[in-house]
Amino acid sequence: MIETLRNLPDAPGVYQYFDAQGRLLYVGKAKSLKKRIKSYFRFTPELAPAPNLGPRIYQMVAQAARIETIVTPTESDALLLENSLIKQLKPKYNILLRDDKTYPYIYIDLSLPYPRFELTRKVVKGRKVKYFGPFPHGGRAILDSLYELVPLVQKKGCLGGKKACLFHQIGRCMAPCEGKIDPENYAKLVEEAFGYIHHKNRIVKALTARMESYAAQLRFEEAAQIRDRIEAIEKIESFSAADLARLEDLDIFALAFDEEGGVLVRFFMREGKIVASSHSWLPNATEEARDALYRQGILDFYSAETPFTARAVLIAHPLPEEEVESLQTLLKERLGRAVAITHPRRGEKRRLVELGLQNAAELLRQRKSRAKSAVEEEIARLLGLETPPRRVEVFDNSHLMGEAPVGAMVVFDDGNWQKSAYRHYNLVSRDEYHQMQEMLEQRIASFTKSPPPDLWLLDGGETLRALALSLLKKAGVNLPVAAIAKEKLDAKAHRAKGAAKDILYTDEGAMRLPPSDRRLQWFQRLRDEAHRFAVAFHKKQRLKTQKRISLLEAKGIGPAKVKRLLDYFGSFDAVKKASEEELRKVLGPRDAQAVRRHLGDGD
Repeated sequence: MIETLRNLPDAPGVYQYFDAQGRLLYVGKAKSLKKRIKSYFRFTPELAPAPNLGPRIYQMVAQAARIETIVTPTESDALLLENSLIKQLKPKYNILLRDDKTYPYIYIDLSLPYPRFELTRKVVKGRKVKYFGPFPHGGRAILDSLYELVPLVQKKGCLGGKKACLFHQIGRCMAPCEGKIDPENYAKLVEEAFGYIHHKNRIVKALTARMESYAAQLRFEEAAQIRDRIEAIEKIESFSAADLARLEDLDIFALAFDEEGGVLVRFFMREGKIVASSHSWLPNATEEARDALYRQGILDFYSAETPFTARAVLIAHPLPEEEVESLQTLLKERLGRAVAITHPRRGEKRRLVELGLQNAAELLRQRKSRAKSAVEEEIARLLGLETPPRRVEVFDNSHLMGEAPVGAMVVFDDGNWQKSAYRHYNLVSRDEYHQMQEMLEQRIASFTKSPPPDLWLLDGGETLRALALSLLKKAGVNLPVAAIAKEKLDAKAHRAKGAAKDILYTDEGAMRLPPSDRRLQWFQRLRDEAHRFAVAFHKKQRLKTQKRISLLEAKGIGPAKVKRLLDYFGSFDAVKKASEEELRKVLGPRDAQAVRRHLGDGD
């Protein structure tokens, strides 16, 4: 360690601390690696952590046994690399901001004669594309309402037709396909829609009248749909208390902390009104991580693919000047335009960041006052984890004697199923061990896009758990793994209803908890959801396979030949990609030609 500290480069880059077992403890970035890393230590009378460090970082430095550095051309490059490594490798002492999802925008391409409003999460090419948003909530409700209230072109395919469709007959479209409205008058409809987007109270008023009309006509199902849409839009409008006409399009970021962690609040102001808001919880975060969390929050939110509709970004706390410059440089490269990041100290903009801080403090207060289940705390103690597992990924696979093997991942996040993060995996391997290996390797490869959770849970025994740990270690990722498996009685899993005998496999060893233990029930609930999701996908794939088999048999390819094809190629997709010459290795020339002709036509 002393030798490393003596030879540190005086250049920008990223540094990594490792413990004696080679586990990654912390990732940071610096304008000068030499100055930054040395600031962590006191050198006399002996090497020790610097006394001015916060408790969390002091503990990290005390555990460090090795330091590695990566020199980068610029501080901006170091900033990007730091953010990427934290998300991929989940270092023990870094705080990971999990809510890095992109939010939808409503956009319209005004270069078209009859443009339509659409939702997007990415930049749409075009010189006259106009964006509205982002919308953490209710974007779809607003879009549907526009088409409910304004007779715009309702579907993409409508303009390709030559005859007016049902939408024209019921008064929902002006039939530009038949030339019944010209682009100039259609533009007036677009302006009317703009008014609804800018003044959502107009949408609510118009929808309420429409809902009451449907109810009076006993069209209760349609009225209920309108009611749900109104509720979604009112949820957006609840964030619009601030109206500062001179402040146009701004994004506001504010962080607040308490003894349990922190919260990052984002406000989105468009044309002087706060039109939407979102927040991310930061378990166990402390004030000393504040600058890093602002960096991470800004970098994750503004990706190269995300439309940027604000003129500037306001932050509730000051960042060092060189960090602001690095962030602005990166955002300019990503977004193709200059973006100002400022910490206002007075005036109306200061009122905005104070509003963000007030909302962050209120969220923390509400969290503290809510009655919380302590089951995650008990799980942390059971598994020897430092923090409760708020986000858990659960894996299971399904097959029938090796046929149609599939895998499934479900995500349990802060007490709720996050179904948008569920994933299916089509697998090739015939045995459960290699199927799990395939699935986990694919998930690890996606850590760059979707960071690791707090815990992995596998449907299986210690062998699969050891496999997962070895794959994570190879990738350099710190992530606890648990497994749950049915107890074997006479070489069979015990599945008697009401008396499920499950065994937990953890770093603490195998555990047999009583069926009434709510910790065991927590694991069972997660495992059962993954199993349900995997089996449902497996049934779907099997039906697809059986359909293909039936079609091949209709072409004269019998069950035995189908089995030979699958045994040789592994899956129908591989058979479909095979050339006629490759098929002849398994079948005769005539059959190979029939299979190639049939599959080439697309099942």
